[in-house]
Amino acid sequence: MDFIQEILQIIRSNLPDQQIKEKLLEYHDSDIADVLDYLDEDERLRIAKILGVEEVSDVLTYMEDADELLEQISDEKVADIIENLDADDAVDLLQEMEEEDQEKILELIEDEEVREDIELILSFEEDEIGSLMTTNYINILESDSVQSAMKKLIEQASENDNISTILVTKENGEFIGAIPLQDLIIARKNEKLEDKIMYNYPSITGKSKIDESINSIKEYYEDIIPVVDDKNVLIGVLTANDLVELVTEEATEDYHRLAGLTEEEEVDESIFQSIKKRIPWLSLLLVLGLIVTSVISAFENVINAVTGAVVFQSLVFGMAGNGGTQALAVTLTSINSEDELSKKKVWKMFFKELRVGFLNGLLLGILSFVVIFGFMAISKQNVIVGTPYNIQDALLVAACVSGSLLLSVTFSSLIGLLFPLFFKKIKIDPAVASGPMITTLNDILSACIYYVLVGICFGCF
Repeated sequence: MDFIQEILQIIRSNLPDQQIKEKLLEYHDSDIADVLDYLDEDERLRIAKILGVEEVSDVLTYMEDADELLEQISDEKVADIIENLDADDAVDLLQEMEEEDQEKILELIEDEEVREDIELILSFEEDEIGSLMTTNYINILESDSVQSAMKKLIEQASENDNISTILVTKENGEFIGAIPLQDLIIARKNEKLEDKIMYNYPSITGKSKIDESINSIKEYYEDIIPVVDDKNVLIGVLTANDLVELVTEEATEDYHRLAGLTEEEEVDESIFQSIKKRIPWLSLLLVLGLIVTSVISAFENVINAVTGAVVFQSLVFGMAGNGGTQALAVTLTSINSEDELSKKKVWKMFFKELRVGFLNGLLLGILSFVVIFGFMAISKQNVIVGTPYNIQDALLVAACVSGSLLLSVTFSSLIGLLFPLFFKKIKIDPAVASGPMITTLNDILSACIYYVLVGICFGCF
């Protein structure tokens, strides 16, 4: 529900500050964060003062432009806010600041444990799993009894949200397994804790690359995935929210790459930043477009002789491109869902795309033949300059378009399959390279098929 107007009325009322705070706390932090976009600088600072450090910390995690509010607050107050956040949320805010400001804020954080957790996450590169983890989890020892484990759970639960799965380590911090919260709660005091531990519980190293790990992570339907170092020492966890965000970001990145963007583009970026991200691929597409143009110009004698065929050129190119794009989308989905495709799976995909492409091309060819012949018959459009309309020429052009669609849609489907598989094989991101290459190759292939058929049918060779 949209509570923006309600919250604005509360903020701009003449109520005492304490009453305003009490009323605001009845709303979700996300709703309060949305309202801050409608406030001026003075109003924002006033609300931050009314809510207090702890509440402001929670609200900031839902703000897209939290850095703008933090710029209006003293460094000491920012450090207090950061200290009240989970380590991963604190890192998100710090990364929006300049490096010098980050160091300054970290020095002002009094809680040494909080500072160490933040510095640990910041030590990982952006493309590593460790950069996404949180240190918010429940940890017990293998040597604990059921009673002592329950006591630790109660002690840690007040400061940690992720309590559905309890992680178990040795004395030296080495991760060995996990216990579902329910199993620990119903366990009897005289039962052995080790009988409740799932020793094969999955984990992942902090140095693992995100794009290489995402498929294996998605296979585990767990609330949290433990993150360990190279010695298998527990250092953090990935939560279910982290996993959803990870998958969403990966899909968004692939979409941007397919659209020809070198980096993800934000709505509030400057014009020059947007141009910088778009122009590289646009320049490449310009060059590739010139290649297509030069291929078409090679059939100049056919075009001059059968000018009516040019009318349907874009139809053939467009349908071939659409077929290739569909095959590309299906292939990228398969690639993203599995770490490695077996030869059996590849051959299965190949023969499926061959059949799908052929049948689609056949159906489109039949449909286009009827529509184009009907269009030319009704409009009495001539095919060859200087000659009147005749039914034989109309039939030939319709047949050329029909045959071209059959062949080009079939081949474009195979290209949409084989190109991303090839780029994956040579360790190049399929989403980046496949889009523009497939478009160009399909246009060249379609042009050759179409004008060769037209040239043969009208005796231009």
